[in-house]
Formats: sequence, structure tokens, C-alpha cells
Amino acid sequence: MKEVRFFYVPDAAVAGQLPDEEAQHCIRVLRLQPGDEMMLMDGQGTFYRAQIVSVQAKKCFYQIVATEPQAKEWKGWLHLAMAPTKNMDRVEWLAEKATEIGFDELSFLNCKNSERKVIKTERVDKILISAVKQSRKSCKPVLHEMTDFKKFVQSVSHYEQKFIAHCHDEREVDGEQTESQEEEDMNYGKPKLYDILQPDKKTVVLIGPEGDFSLEEVRLALQQGFTPISLGKSRLRTETAALVAVQMMQMKNDY
Repeated sequence: MKEVRFFYVPDAAVAGQLPDEEAQHCIRVLRLQPGDEMMLMDGQGTFYRAQIVSVQAKKCFYQIVATEPQAKEWKGWLHLAMAPTKNMDRVEWLAEKATEIGFDELSFLNCKNSERKVIKTERVDKILISAVKQSRKSCKPVLHEMTDFKKFVQSVSHYEQKFIAHCHDEREVDGEQTESQEEEDMNYGKPKLYDILQPDKKTVVLIGPEGDFSLEEVRLALQQGFTPISLGKSRLRTETAALVAVQMMQMKNDY
């Protein structure tokens, strides 16, 4: 039996033809022909079983055979907000793997210690689309342009769960002094994210840059109702910490 191929078509219900890039893949790479079946994904929770009706030059036209609404594979709303790394390959890797696992929203933060202050989201969005097709997810994560840290933490006041992962000693955040560098423990006083996550809630997790959030940023987040959390005993790279956070949220919200 011939494998049914998936294509991303945001307005699949009314478009009648594949977007140019998807059409090229369909015609030139997969060499599909009129009469072949394919599955269209709108990225908003619906699959469309379709049949190719004609191929003209670089265009591929289709008709919808069946509409198949999909139930989301996890509960709640999972939002990851991270400071992008200087190396874009690591950001793109995170976007791909997090989409394969499953989450709802991705934001980029401009922080005091950020190594990258500008990010082009077009390439990241293409990676999200590719990962959605590969993993057969019914919903594509919502992608945002880079946002100033202060503006972002103030914009998510309606979220039911808000967490910030940082490496500062909580006593330092509170303005206390530790006796020595050796005494400091980045997990002091912080609960593990997985332990305090509640399923089926609108949740956001903040992941800082390689140089971590500044103390001022951590204190601002706490003033805005964020809870400091630990992702474990290991000190993780930014993209690794982000993926761990997504995995923990997904596991708690998996049906």
C-alpha cells in the first residue's frame, strides 16, 4: 500500500492548491500524479484527506475527500520562552525536537545577558512546519518574534502556571549573602519543575541565556508571579534546558 504523504497547507479547506514550496516537493521530489491521495494539515487541529486533480507546471491542485478534526495529543497549553543562543543551529535543533515532543507556543526573549539580540524567525518557522509533518502533529506551535524580557513577563499575567529556571542561589535573589562560593547551590530552595507542574493548565516556562538571567530579571519575574524551579542537578546548556522543560510539561500533560 502506497504511503500517504503529508503537506502543510494553512488554509487547506479553501485553497484548492498546494503552496509553492509544498507543490515543488510533491511534484519534483515525490513525483505524485493526478489521482494520488495525500493528507493536508492546517496546523490548527484538522487533517484533510485530499486527492490530486491536476498538475500544471509548478502548481498542484487538489480536491478534499474528507475532513478529519484531530484531538490535541496533550492537555493544557504549553508555552516555552527562551533566550536564543548565539549559534542558531542550536536554536533550530531545539525547535525541531520540541515540536516532535509536542508543545503549543515558542517565544524568544531579549535578556540582559543574551548573546543574540536579533533573530529571524522565517527559518525557525520552516523547521517547525517540517517537524509537525514528520511527527504528524495536528497543531503547529505558535511562533513569536523576539520580545524584551520585561515586556514578556508582564504580558503573560493571565497564565495559570508561570515558572522561571535560573541558576542563582535563592538566598542571593532574596538579597542574602552566602559565606563562600562553594556554599552556593543553584538548586537551593527551588522545587523541581516536574514535581509542581499541574496538568491541564495554561503554563509558561522561562529559560535564560548561557550567562543566565540577571538578578534583576529574576526578581522582576518573581514580582510578576513566576515561581523559580529546578530542572535537575546538572547545569544544562540553554537549548538542553529548554528541551527538558518541554519534556517535563509534555509528560505531565500527556493523555
